[in-house]
Amino acid sequence: MFSAVFFVSVCSLTYELIAGAIASYLLGNSITQFSLVIGLFLAAMGIGSWLSKYIVKDLITAFVAIEVATGTTGGFSALILFAGFTYTDFFYVTLALVTISTGTLIGLELPLIIRILQQETKKLEINISNVMTADYLGALAASLLFPFILAPSLGLLRASFLMGLMNLGVGLLCIISFKDQINERWIKPLKRITIISIILLAVGFTLSGELISFIETQIYPDEVIYAKQTLYQRIVITRWRRDFRLFLDGKIQFSSVDEYRYHECLVHPPMTAAKRHDRILILGGGDGMAVRELLKYKEVKTIDLVDIDPEMTMIFQKKEILTELNNNSLNSKKLTIHHKDAMSFLEKTNKIYDVILVDLPDPNNLSIGKLYSQSFYQLAARRLSNQGIICIQSSSPYYAAKAYWCVINTLSSVEVKEIADNATMITHPFHVNVPAFGEWGYVMASRHKTDTKKLTLNKNIKTRFLNNETLRKLFIFPEDLKIQNTKINTLNNQILVSYYDEGYANFYE
Repeated sequence: MFSAVFFVSVCSLTYELIAGAIASYLLGNSITQFSLVIGLFLAAMGIGSWLSKYIVKDLITAFVAIEVATGTTGGFSALILFAGFTYTDFFYVTLALVTISTGTLIGLELPLIIRILQQETKKLEINISNVMTADYLGALAASLLFPFILAPSLGLLRASFLMGLMNLGVGLLCIISFKDQINERWIKPLKRITIISIILLAVGFTLSGELISFIETQIYPDEVIYAKQTLYQRIVITRWRRDFRLFLDGKIQFSSVDEYRYHECLVHPPMTAAKRHDRILILGGGDGMAVRELLKYKEVKTIDLVDIDPEMTMIFQKKEILTELNNNSLNSKKLTIHHKDAMSFLEKTNKIYDVILVDLPDPNNLSIGKLYSQSFYQLAARRLSNQGIICIQSSSPYYAAKAYWCVINTLSSVEVKEIADNATMITHPFHVNVPAFGEWGYVMASRHKTDTKKLTLNKNIKTRFLNNETLRKLFIFPEDLKIQNTKINTLNNQILVSYYDEGYANFYE
């Protein structure tokens, strides 16, 4: 029975993690989604524990029935959540119903197990301590299995089906082991329901690849040509005619029709402003588009690209339709790829760079928000040569104005004491219209002021969007995009994530 508690606990926490991960993937704002799921789940478990006192007879029969119900409900929870998002306008209602029903069933389990063991051994204190130990160890196992094995290897849908099968397996073993103690009238119905549920979940597990592909074709308007859940994110690539689009965790990263506008503005203004181009660092940018633009400069000697996800760089190195987009840039001899966290890389490297490009996803959660913090920019500034330039994609100054100016203000607060006491980085914000994104913002910064009115593109560099006049106009802001006062984004208080969420939420309400 104690081993049953362990496996039940693994399933229980995994259901909770899956619900939070799906809500975060579909809606963003991971803090809100996980807080909501955890709160509802714990409250529902409390309701289940309270309801358990009304089960006074046939405890083992009741436990098996609850186990079958939990396995079936939890096993199909991911599919129900995806379907609720795709086919209804009431995702939060679906999320609440799934979380509360699963949590209530799980809340019934432990009190029943303790009472069953008490009847068997009459040693309540020992039983409680053993059950809680097995329960906590199961929770630990789930917390390790989910992020490192279940989610990246199986995906959320298949992991949900697998946990349901595990729950039903516990129920079936209990039916076999305690058949003499189960109410005779319930043995056959429980067996039938358990076997039917096992078959349905096994079919779901087998066909989960096809199911998630079908669901994603409903979520994304265009044909999904690649989809994979990695250890770090959900990568989806879609195609409509000649337009290829990359989505990370449901958020668009580029459209091949207009990505040249985004990447030319990320690369060429800082390369034009920098005195030297020998050593370049890109943080993010695993699609290779920024590298493509950098390789237009013959004087570039080395490029270090830091992207935490090996799957991301692999597909843009090997898939022909994608290497055509980046001109096979990720296979350049000048390039070294580092699959590391950007902050950890900056902490450990001793290299100094002439240009640093920060091409990371938008700060819509805390794990990415730290890469827009004062501490992160301080590390980046230390790796910048005296005449070097850093350029950061900074989200939209139109849709998320406070978030955009928070990035600028945070970077402006970074001290560069090698210049003078109390000296800080000098920033030059700029923006461009990218049709796939709308109005988009960047910031260029260095230890010394740059006269942006005199920037002149290298005549040997071919661009599709930028010319000298356009380049200089990037740094002019209209009245409705004017600078805003914000707090500084720190590791201790990642206000930027809140600014970002509020900006998009207010715009689309």
